[in-house]
Amino acid sequence: MTMNIIQLPYPNDIDRVDPAVTVYWPLAEETVVGFGGDKLEHNQKHVTWASERWAYDLVMEPYDIGSMRNEDYGIWNKEVFSPVRGKVIGAYDGEADVEPNSEEFTSMAGNYVYIRIEETGTYLLLVHLKKDSVMVEAGDYVQPGDVIGRVGNSGSTSEPHLHIHHQRQDPTKMLYPTLAEGLPLFFEEINGEAMPNGGDVVKRVEE
Repeated sequence: MTMNIIQLPYPNDIDRVDPAVTVYWPLAEETVVGFGGDKLEHNQKHVTWASERWAYDLVMEPYDIGSMRNEDYGIWNKEVFSPVRGKVIGAYDGEADVEPNSEEFTSMAGNYVYIRIEETGTYLLLVHLKKDSVMVEAGDYVQPGDVIGRVGNSGSTSEPHLHIHHQRQDPTKMLYPTLAEGLPLFFEEINGEAMPNGGDVVKRVEE
């Protein structure tokens, strides 16, 4: 399973894992869930891994177009908003964005913001951000809706997108990040299900 040769969901039961969190949607415009949800058929990129069991990859039209230019993808350079109230425990934006479908990345996560969620003491990870776009630094406190950066294409990524997941352990202290315990992540004030599936189109609900 850990080598991703046999694709099976990592054996954590969503109804028995605590804590789950419900957060705000991190993007302002209509978004497509590239991968997400609890089931293999909707989230095959993530559910086999312990840390990313309930992770999401978010894109916007146009996407999956085969272009070699980051600027051609709809989500490129879109603002990313903090989904939670908490303390930034890691922030970095010094890594170059890679060409789509390139393997020339420096790190897996690329540029990132990591937030310790005030309510639960668990951690929210937002990665693949654009170089020189991160608006916060370690030690800052953020509120839902604060701009924290912009979507890029840094790290191990095939095209511009925002990866977001929730985990129990502090990612800045993990020697092997994929062995962290991923935790359920739900969203409020959006159309549709609180845990969107891959392929869903998500919009914020207007207040």
